[in-house]
Amino acid sequence: MEENKRLYSAVITGVGMYVPEKVLDNKYFEGLVETNDEWITTRTGIKERRFLENGATSDLAAEAVKDLLKTSNTDPLEIDAIIIATITPDMIFPNTAALVQHKTGLNNAWGFDLSAACSGFLFALQTGSSLIESGRYKKVIVVGADKMSAIVDYTDRNTCILFGDGAAAVLLEPSKDFSFGFQDSILHIDGSGMEALHVKAGGSLYPASHETVDKKMHYMFQDGKAVFKVAVKGMADVSVEIMKKNNLKSEDIAFLVPHQANLRIIEATAQRMGISKDQVTINIHKYGNTTAATIPLCLVEYYRKGKIKKGDKLVLAAFGGGYTWGAAYIVWSMD
Repeated sequence: MEENKRLYSAVITGVGMYVPEKVLDNKYFEGLVETNDEWITTRTGIKERRFLENGATSDLAAEAVKDLLKTSNTDPLEIDAIIIATITPDMIFPNTAALVQHKTGLNNAWGFDLSAACSGFLFALQTGSSLIESGRYKKVIVVGADKMSAIVDYTDRNTCILFGDGAAAVLLEPSKDFSFGFQDSILHIDGSGMEALHVKAGGSLYPASHETVDKKMHYMFQDGKAVFKVAVKGMADVSVEIMKKNNLKSEDIAFLVPHQANLRIIEATAQRMGISKDQVTINIHKYGNTTAATIPLCLVEYYRKGKIKKGDKLVLAAFGGGYTWGAAYIVWSMD
């Protein structure tokens, strides 16, 4: 991205995360559906996932924001805006951002929810960065949060084994050093993918009724084979595209930070990019697919373990329902 089009660079200056305490391991699902630990592990890479027993997406997000504020020593009254990437809002309205704002004391912030399924954090990061780059806002929090257990049918073995609950957040601030921060993104949507991955009821097309509940239309549906096929190509293609656009070679990249949906999709993307497994952030084995939360959870964990360091060049990539997909290129700015 050309520097003269940005007044500032949007840099990450704080991070936070939260996952519920309750763990559902693969053995748990042997008592629910016809599956086993080996089948799940070999096909997905998932060993366990987290489950929020009491509460909603706003509670997950609020805890992640509180962690961010505490660890970055940030006054909640200094936050200008908050963007929540989620497909499991607490309710149709008010938006989840307003509920999180209230729960965390961000009394001077405005905000909104952004719905782009598994690509949600990338879309929200681009949006939040644009607010910073314009010079109008100084502190913007971007959160990826989903309570996927709220929309998963635990009698459907095709989906129930895949998803978990969690949230993570980043704080964006302006910098005049354009060599750090959010550099570029390539984002896509394609509504023709709706039939392969969706939650059909609960909106204006199919308002809640006895019929929609009886037909389980409020649960997510996924045509696994169809989604896998387009996700492998979409995520790999866009990751290579952003590398070429920004003249990045495989050795330049410290980490690919991919959406954690399936280990085979992640491995295929890394192979196309020409990077080793040591250059890929992985935590799918611990949390499963937390949708909008997967990428920021990886960022927070790897940074706090000392693996992501200042100056590291990162490619973030995702593919999700809708379809939505994209990649972003950032240079890490935190010590």
